[in-house]
Amino acid sequence: MKKCFERPPFFARRMVMMISGVILQALGLAILIKLQLGTDPCSCLTQGVTNYLPLSFGTCQLICHLFTFAIVLRYDRSRIGFGTIGNMVCLGYIADFFGYIRDTAIPQVFWESRLNVYLMLIPALLFFILGAATYMCAGIGSSPYDAVPFIISEHVKKPNFKGVRMIWDIGFMLAGLLLGGDVGVVTVAVAFFLGPVITYVQKRLNRLLE
Repeated sequence: MKKCFERPPFFARRMVMMISGVILQALGLAILIKLQLGTDPCSCLTQGVTNYLPLSFGTCQLICHLFTFAIVLRYDRSRIGFGTIGNMVCLGYIADFFGYIRDTAIPQVFWESRLNVYLMLIPALLFFILGAATYMCAGIGSSPYDAVPFIISEHVKKPNFKGVRMIWDIGFMLAGLLLGGDVGVVTVAVAFFLGPVITYVQKRLNRLLE
């Protein structure tokens, strides 16, 4: 049986992939938050929580992850790995750091232009989706948010995993929306494009792991 924090073959390469993916995803997330065109469902809920707690985005995201992490600890510890810690603990704080750099280097007037906002949308989405795909394809643990749908699908007959994941994402998105989180075109884009990009990236990164 697979153990938590297991070190698979080419572990060093996988760690580099995971760390690079988390950093790239955090960079994209920092830009997406500023664009106010929506974020992924998990970040949407985190944004909603920040409206009620006087804490940074990174701290609120960690708090949200701790609830789902408890489910993973209870039902399937084999899904816990270095990628779990990298995403759960580090992603939000790295996004906070990039947010600080963003606000320091780019004047607010830049973001008031709708043209600039939409021009920044494409690279922000590329950073976020490519980063998420890279960290997931490293295969050394996933975030609790990503792990729980797998656990649920293993304990229920219907719906299948795709259905469980869809319900999971929609639930987080609606909860975030009710709390004042940002739901928009990006939320839809992440839902539609993350899966195909993961498949594309995995085929190419597997060459590094052979």
